[in-house]
Amino acid sequence: METALAKTPGKRQVAFLTILLLLWEAGSEAIRYSMPEETESGYLVANLEKDLGLRVGELVSREARIHHRGNKELLQLDAETGNLFVKGKLDREELCGVREPCLLHFQLILENPVQFFQTDLQLTDINDHSPEFPHREMLLKIQESAQPGTVFPLKAAQDSDIGSNAVQNYTVSSNLHFHVVTLSRADGRKYPELVLDRALDREEQPELTLTLTSVDGGSPPRTGTTTVRIEVVDINDNAPQFVQSLYEVQVPENSPVDALVLTVSAMDLDAGIHGNVVYSLFQGGEVSQPFVIDEVTGEIHLKGALDFEETQYYNMEIIATDSGGLSGKCSVTIQVLDVNDNAPKLTISSLTTSIPENAPEAVVAVFSVSDPDSGDNGRMVCSIQNDLPFLLKSTFENYYTLVTEGPLDRESRAEYNITITVTDMGTTRLTTQHTITVRVSDVNDNAPAFTQTSYTLFVQENNSPALHIGTISATDSDSGSNAHITYSLLPTHDPQLALSSLISINADNGQLFALRALDYEALQTLEFRVGATDQGSPALSSQALVRVLVLDANDNAPFVLYPLQNISVPCTELLPRAAEPGYLVTKVVAVDRDSGQNAWLSFQLLKATEPGLFTVWAHNGEVRTSRLLSERDAPKHRLLLLVKDNGDLPRSASVTLHVLVVDGFSQPYLPLPEVARDLTQDEDSLTLYLVIALASVSSLFLLSVLLFVGVRLCRRARATSLGGCSVPEGHFPGHLVDVSGAGTLSHSYQYEVCLTGDSGTGEFKFLKPMIPELLTQDPGRELKENLHCRDSFVFS
Repeated sequence: METALAKTPGKRQVAFLTILLLLWEAGSEAIRYSMPEETESGYLVANLEKDLGLRVGELVSREARIHHRGNKELLQLDAETGNLFVKGKLDREELCGVREPCLLHFQLILENPVQFFQTDLQLTDINDHSPEFPHREMLLKIQESAQPGTVFPLKAAQDSDIGSNAVQNYTVSSNLHFHVVTLSRADGRKYPELVLDRALDREEQPELTLTLTSVDGGSPPRTGTTTVRIEVVDINDNAPQFVQSLYEVQVPENSPVDALVLTVSAMDLDAGIHGNVVYSLFQGGEVSQPFVIDEVTGEIHLKGALDFEETQYYNMEIIATDSGGLSGKCSVTIQVLDVNDNAPKLTISSLTTSIPENAPEAVVAVFSVSDPDSGDNGRMVCSIQNDLPFLLKSTFENYYTLVTEGPLDRESRAEYNITITVTDMGTTRLTTQHTITVRVSDVNDNAPAFTQTSYTLFVQENNSPALHIGTISATDSDSGSNAHITYSLLPTHDPQLALSSLISINADNGQLFALRALDYEALQTLEFRVGATDQGSPALSSQALVRVLVLDANDNAPFVLYPLQNISVPCTELLPRAAEPGYLVTKVVAVDRDSGQNAWLSFQLLKATEPGLFTVWAHNGEVRTSRLLSERDAPKHRLLLLVKDNGDLPRSASVTLHVLVVDGFSQPYLPLPEVARDLTQDEDSLTLYLVIALASVSSLFLLSVLLFVGVRLCRRARATSLGGCSVPEGHFPGHLVDVSGAGTLSHSYQYEVCLTGDSGTGEFKFLKPMIPELLTQDPGRELKENLHCRDSFVFS
């Protein structure tokens, strides 16, 4: 038919559908079929071809089709056979709900000519649903006063099935108090009601749990269950009852006010407000009693003090009342116990608060003790701390004397806090304590003690007068004037040492001062003793050794021994013209009265007539040639050398050397006065050369320092031996030389000078001491010849 409609114009299709809709409701009488719900897909409903009286094959030729009112196709038509099948499972409850009967309307449409048939399909119900209660549990609250026969409605179960498959009956689990009846509403639905058969008692059974079952009429029947919980509501039908009819209690007489005496308890079997109990104290005609009861908890407290001597027993009655006015009562007997409620009492008769530390046995205090209690409560024990040097002595009927155990030592402990403890022998022992403070007065039994047995102080020489050089300190374990210390200088055993002119001490604080400038070269060490004396009676004192070490300062410039300066005729050194490089021309000898690094000397060439011709060894002052002499070299040379020490502020001295170039030493050359005058005239001409060679001299000087750093240094010669040159064992600056074993040149010395064989002549030139004031010990001693010495100086 869809193919035929597709071939007609659009207007015919609209007209055809309109006619079809008009005929939808105006058809002939409908054909009705019936089938049970939930039938499987493919179930044969009917054969429409036979039921409608159509010819075989007419359904196919007239393009028969099924039309449903809904969107869902529930049936399927086989046009060739005319059979009508179920297309899927049909659920009556889903399609019709509670409507009865459940009819599904559909039409059979034929074309050529257009014809339709109204067909109805009735779905019959099957028992495929069980009854269901709206809640898994129902709660009922029923008073225990409810009478038998009282009806209580219950919620009905719901069943999607209808008719006989719906709920038909209700049952309840077996019990002694209830049964259930099933009633019908106007629409035929069943509902349950709970009927009370026997009176309830909350005190016997406060809660019941029943199982309510709903049964439908299907075959087999289906059921649904729910729990019915019944709470029995209480009524006031029980009077309070005390746990005990008689309470007995003992209370000490010293119990504090508001102390708990006893707790009474009454039970009421009722619940809720009917079970709340209020307690009250029944006084009767007796005098007001020192007790009060808490009306909620039943606690009995003291509201006043008890006294065993006045009242030993108390009798009372307690009433318990519930909210309904029902009450019960009990009796309470309270016995007052005598206790040790009086502490011992201590009375001081005499007291001494200060005791000399050397007293062998001194009385500190005399006291008595008492206790108003009787029996063991009145017996007392008196004691003091065990770690104190004091004793308690019992004298007469609870009188005691506190004395020292022996002499005390104030330096160990200056004060004692003595606690006298008095305890009675009662069942609950009471104690009284009294503290006495005893001070130990001082005795001068300790001498001052220095913090050190000896003191070493350091002072730089050339110090300013009144310079503070150090402080000594002593302590005294005594107190007061016995600990006041005075410091003093003690006399020395050396009559030549005027200590008072060198050192002074502050008598109060022990500060030491240098009264005048000290000279290291004159005095290097100063030793003396100081005393510390207290002001006790008798006075005690102690001593300590003080050693003052004078530290050297660089206050002496180097002094040149050779060649001598500031003389009328300068000393001239001879230099062979054929001298090889490194030829020893002369050796500058200098000393420094300082010590240590302040006496380490270094030598430096400042000026020369011929720059580069001469070099000076920095560590020993040797002047040597640095190259061969030529015809162009001047015959007369003037050298200016600088001798410098190694102090923090270096000091120096200059040396002027005159060198005369000669052809040999066969005829000794002695300069004449004219020669001296010629040397003076030549100085001006040499100045120009010196200025020109200044840059080269500086370079050569730096190069010389680098070259001679690695040269072995001369080991200092000992005072009693003559030795050659050696390298120092330890680290020693290359530009310094120490000319004596002590770091300075001593007042008495000897030296000798010998030229090396490099001169080629084997001639020697010997020097003698030229400074008489430095040779005080042996002025007649001369330098001795030593043909085995090469380029060496020996000092002693």
